[in-house]
Order: sequence, then C-alpha cells, then structure tokens
Amino acid sequence: MKELIKRLVETFGPSGDELAVRELIRGEIEDQVDQIEVDTMGNLIALKKGQDDSNKVMLAAHMDEIGLIATHIEEEGFIRFSNVGGVSPYNLLGERVLFNGETIGVIDKEGKLDDISKLKHDKMYVDIGATTQEEAEEKIKIGDTATYYRQLDLVGNRLVAKGLDDRAGCAVLIETIKQLTEQPTFDTYFVFTVQEEVGTRGAITSSYGINPDVGIAVDLTLTGDTPEAKRMAVSLGEGPAIKVKDRSVLVNPQLKNLMIDLAEENEIPYQLEVLDRGGTDTGRMQLSREGAIAGAISIPGRYVHSPSEMIDLTDLENSIKLLSEILQSDYQGLF
Repeated sequence: MKELIKRLVETFGPSGDELAVRELIRGEIEDQVDQIEVDTMGNLIALKKGQDDSNKVMLAAHMDEIGLIATHIEEEGFIRFSNVGGVSPYNLLGERVLFNGETIGVIDKEGKLDDISKLKHDKMYVDIGATTQEEAEEKIKIGDTATYYRQLDLVGNRLVAKGLDDRAGCAVLIETIKQLTEQPTFDTYFVFTVQEEVGTRGAITSSYGINPDVGIAVDLTLTGDTPEAKRMAVSLGEGPAIKVKDRSVLVNPQLKNLMIDLAEENEIPYQLEVLDRGGTDTGRMQLSREGAIAGAISIPGRYVHSPSEMIDLTDLENSIKLLSEILQSDYQGLF
C-alpha cells in the first residue's frame, strides 16, 4: 500500500492535467477488470461485472490535486501565478513547486509584508532560476501548471505527502479491485475522476453517463484531533468515516445505516462524519439525472490541501475492508 501511494502522490497531476496519474492507475487495474475506458472529460472508468445486472454501483475517487497556473512571466524571469483549486497563500512561502512535472521553482512574496493576513496569490511569484523572460519562456508557458514538489514519507504508521487528497482514495479503489474475493453483487463502476478540486467536474459527466443506482465517493475529510482544532468527531487511526453530511450532500440514511451495520458485523472500526464545509463527488452522483442513492467513505486526514497532508495506514486498510463488504452485500433496504 505504501509503495502504491508513493507512486501515486509523486506523479504529476493537477486538475486538468491528470494524464500521467490516469496511465499509472490504468496499469494497476486493467488486467483485473472486465472493461476499461477513458471518457471525453478524461475520467478513467473501470467495470467489474456483478452477479446481477439489475442495478449499477458507481465508486468515485478523484485523480487530480490542487496546484498553480502560470499567468505572467516578468522581464527578470519570475513567474506570476494563480491557484488551481483550494491553495492557501500561507502554505506557499518558501515552498518548492514543479511545473509540468519537470521544472522546479521556489515561491516567495513581493518585498516586505507587515500584515501576513494580507498575503495574496497576486503578490507572490515563482523563481525557476531564470534571469530573463526569454530564458524562463524556454521552460514555462502561460497556462502551464505546477504542484507542490514533495516526496512521501512514513512517520510511524502515518503517511505524509502532498496529493493524498485524493490519491489515497484512488489507492483504496485500486486495492479493493485487487482484493475482492468474489464478484460484486451488482455491476460496479470504479471511476477515477478528473477536476474534482475545481468543481467536481469529472463526476458530473461520468455519473451522467453511467447513471448509477448507488454512488459512493472515497475521499479525504478533515479531523478534529489536533491542538485547538475546530471541534469535529473524526480522528486519525480510528477507522474510515462514514459520511452523514457535507455542504454538497445529505447522505441517504439507508445507505449510511447499511455501512454502519456492515462495519459493526465485520468488526471494522468506523466514525461518523458531519462536515460543515467542502464537498465531494458524492453530491454530483446524488443529483445526476433522476438521482442516485449516494454516500461516502471518508479517509481522515490532517493538514489537507497543504504540502504535507497526513493519513493513517490502518484507516486505509479498514476503508478497503468496508468498501469490499459493501460491494459484496445484498444492499438490503436500498431497493
């Protein structure tokens, strides 16, 4: 699991440029699914046929990560930028970033700033070591994108890396495909979506095309277990969080209760997640066409959208166990 996630997080893939990540995932699963395709938006859709084709289940984990986009190149060779997704300027000072998967740069701010609360993206720049605009333009073009330049590290039983949101969810789907001991109950579509960080766009088109009866997203969520953290009943290492609510969805109560029952029956630790901000692909699946029974398995994460997100390996393992039990259940009470 660690080696798989290491390859996933260290592969370049900001929103809108997920090709390298998609090809990595395709190589991991294409021999273990019945069909695999890439749709017009760039979502990777893999089907494992079920024992019964009367209903369709869609699982979604997004391939993209937050990043930056070049907006202007100064005469001195510095790169001005804007954000792609939820990138806080406070996380950027002194950070190294990687443009196009190959050009390293370091971020700083203009001059002296007396009030850090006034720090904005348009007052910052990337230094790629160029001394002129012409030299910079040999490596960077307007519209090129960048991600944090970080490796994965194991800290105790916890992984620290950029891009765990949501390459960790991708890893859960990949390992679930590999570890299923029998056919899923219903036809199950494992969808690795694009552009979630800029408006869950890949989930909009893929769920419309698949038209699932049940949709389950696997994504990171926040925790409330750090010093003076906002109160939230989710902690690292205490099991996957079964979503109840976020700003985009009120989870179907029957599906939520099914997840709880399966976790308890199989002695899988779990938590309940009520998130008062943010959303996932779940909301898009729930509202696609005439609607779907929708829920989510959330992986607890600290420092989300920073260069050093943190998750617990046991939460990943238990997420795979719970998802496998769901896929092989009879979905009692849902249909």
